[in-house]
This record gives sequence, structure tokens and C-alpha cells, in this order.
Amino acid sequence: MSNDSNPLRVAVVGVGAFGRNHARVYRELEQAGEPVRLAALVDRDRAKATALVEQLGADAPVPVFASVAHLLASNAQIAAASVAVPTLDHHATAIELMNAGVDVLVEKPLASTLAEADSLIALAARTKRIAQVGHLERFNPAVQAAIPLVHTPMFFEVHRLSVFSPRALDVDVVLDLMIHDLDIVLSLVHSPLREVRAVGIPILSSKVDIANARLEFESGCVANFTASRVSTERVRKLRLFQPHQYVSLDYSRQDVFALSVEAAKPGDPPPAAAAQFPPMPLPAGMRITPSRPAIASEEPLHAELRSFLEAVRAHRPPAVTLEDGRRALDVAFQILAQIAEHSGRANLAAMARPQG
Repeated sequence: MSNDSNPLRVAVVGVGAFGRNHARVYRELEQAGEPVRLAALVDRDRAKATALVEQLGADAPVPVFASVAHLLASNAQIAAASVAVPTLDHHATAIELMNAGVDVLVEKPLASTLAEADSLIALAARTKRIAQVGHLERFNPAVQAAIPLVHTPMFFEVHRLSVFSPRALDVDVVLDLMIHDLDIVLSLVHSPLREVRAVGIPILSSKVDIANARLEFESGCVANFTASRVSTERVRKLRLFQPHQYVSLDYSRQDVFALSVEAAKPGDPPPAAAAQFPPMPLPAGMRITPSRPAIASEEPLHAELRSFLEAVRAHRPPAVTLEDGRRALDVAFQILAQIAEHSGRANLAAMARPQG
């Protein structure tokens, strides 16, 4: 348990693109008066970690360690850590930390295999460690504002497009980008998955760079996902349809817009008063009501790390559990299997060979 006079000591393991942001936010939370202290950075590239320490600035520089083993052998007294190493190293790193009594936030995707995910779940239960998965969009204020609107989702259309970057080429676009939206949709659709169809191809890397997936659930809900890291623009949007309502969510703008068909109340203006919408035939006594939920803008990573730290202090289950991460990973692997099957049927490997 931590309080203002005894701040929670945290480490960031891996100081690449994700880890640098974790370190920045921990330091910002510390400077804002949160009972937390960034107490260590861990990375095999000591020069890179040392340069980050200088950028962060502090009265007392943050210690740098070359490995988790060196960290644990020190007197750093770490209570919690962000695991932001490459996906292939998530399992071994989180295992080492949890076995040493350290609570962990593991960046997405949770692990490189389902067996590794199951191993992490089992160890967290056995050691009673707090273990959270870094599905960042769960903490997007737009997602939080949209959740109360969702009651019977029947169709999703999701687009996540990015300009190409060599940042995360250790995994394909499904595990890099699409998995964010898989987690969001799975958290909103409380129904078993019935069918998965998907296509995808490499463009600029050796892994799948653009993919489209169609999920159908037992409830009848259908979700279409498009993810690309070879786009000329950056798009982060989710649209959902349910009986009598349409909801549009923009992750980047942190904006939610809804159109609802509902019974007109005495004194309501006639439908024509909503001049931004063309006249539409509606049952007698019904009207279309546009709305925008109030949203308190916040950087999702700030909200995510605050939530993790609160779970650690209270020793309660985190907002995004290892089971949540495993569920999204399972669906991602099913999508990749469908992509591989489609590639085989279409003989894409032959078409991708350079022509002499």
C-alpha cells in the first residue's frame, strides 16, 4: 500500500516508442502530485535509456539497468512495472517480474502465443499479482463516453489506418493496430464468436500490412474491421448500429456523435427543425434526436497508468485483465489463420515474387 509520503516505486522495462511514453507519463503523474515515483528504467541499450533519463529531467536521476535481473538484484524496491519490450519478450519479462513480487502492466498484444498468455494468467493467479494488459483505447475518453449508449449492438464498422512506420514490424498489422479495436468490440458485444473471415497482404514489410476482418457473433452482431499501416492518412474511427440508434466514435478527436429515433415529447419541435438532416419518413409520433455526450479530454495513457496504479495500491483486479488480453489475442490469431488460408487459396505468395 502506498501513500503520499511513501510513493509507489515503478519501473519501465523497455524504452522504445511505447516505453518512452510510459516513462514520460509516470514522471508527469509524479510531478502532478500523484503518489508514484519513476524509480528505474531497464533496457539492453544503456545509452538509449540514459538519454531518456536526461530528457525526463529530475532532481535525482532515474537509475538505469541493463536487465530485469540487474534491477531485481539492486535495492530499487520496485512495486510495479510497465513491460514495454518487444512482444516476443513479454512472457519471459512479465514472468520474471511477477515471480519477484512485482505487479505488471504488459503492453499489447499480451503475448506471442496463447500458451504464453495462459501461463501469465496462471502465474498471476498463483502469486496474487496485479497484472493488466495495455489495451490503451479502453481508456480513451470517447470510448468511456460511448459505453453508456451501447445496449444491443448489431453492426460495427471500424477503421484504423496509419502512415507506414518501422516502429512495430515485429508483429503484423492485426497484432499491431487491429487488436485495439478487437478488444473494444469484444468488450461491448457480450456474445460468443460464431465466425471469422479475413483477408490481408504484406505491402512494405514481410508481414501483413493491411487487413480486413469480418466477425459474426451468436447474437447476430456483425463487426467489420479494416487496419492498415500503409495509408496516406491517419484514421481512428468506430461506428456502431443498434435498434433505433447510430453511434459514431472518433478515437483521435475524442468525439462521440449519436442519432437516436425516439418518441417525440410534448412541446418538441417538429422533425423539420433539425435542418442538418434531410426529411425522412418516420412512424407517427417519432423523431430523430442528435446528441453528443460530454467528454472530459485526457491522454488515454495518463488514464491507463492512473488506473493501473490505483489497482496496485488497492490490490484489486485491473480495468483490463489478462483474460481480456487473451480473448483479444485469440481472435487476432483466428483472423491471422483466415488470412493465411485466403493467401493460400489466392496464391498470393507466387504473385508477391519479384518478376525477372
